[in-house]
Amino acid sequence: MSTRANRLFSGRVEFLLSAPQLKFLPEPDFPEIAFCGRSNVGKSSLLNALAKRKAIARTSVTPGRTQELNFFEVGDPTQFRLVDMPGYGFAKAPVKVVERWKKLVKTYLRGRAVLERTLVLVDSRHGLKDVDREMMTMLDEAAASYRVVMTKADKIKASELEATVAKVTEEARKHPAAFPEIHVTSSEKGMGIGELRAAVMKDALRIE
Repeated sequence: MSTRANRLFSGRVEFLLSAPQLKFLPEPDFPEIAFCGRSNVGKSSLLNALAKRKAIARTSVTPGRTQELNFFEVGDPTQFRLVDMPGYGFAKAPVKVVERWKKLVKTYLRGRAVLERTLVLVDSRHGLKDVDREMMTMLDEAAASYRVVMTKADKIKASELEATVAKVTEEARKHPAAFPEIHVTSSEKGMGIGELRAAVMKDALRIE
């Protein structure tokens, strides 16, 4: 599975379009895997690591740079799409902007028939925050199944990481739409990236 996933992601992975509103969404022709997380959780870096590219997804130290749904196609011909969702939990963004993004995300999650799985990214240094719990509850209510992915695992001590993963795993079990397996990754060190590639491909293509 990992070999096939590595080969797939080594091939064509291309940006398709940005959708600031639902009317700009591409036709639901292919399965989609969405990525969401707090601002600065390392979403763009993880997308780049998965796609084996340096800049397929823009990285920025400025929270809230991703303000729309960004779609990337994987495979030639296209097998599925990756969807980079707006980061959440930014204190400095205007209330109206945050509400607009929330509405876009919520409506996408509820109404996108081709959405196979969502990945909820959580910073290993901080564990689950209230905004992450809010997102997980939103996914539960939308009956949109999701995997929790720990990012930046190389930034803390192994003992601290183990404790944080245990806490997140215990809490995720209480959420009906959460996948039981937690993925622990580091985009910088490559930790867990191959396994996550395989999981993404498996979810997108419904491989048993």
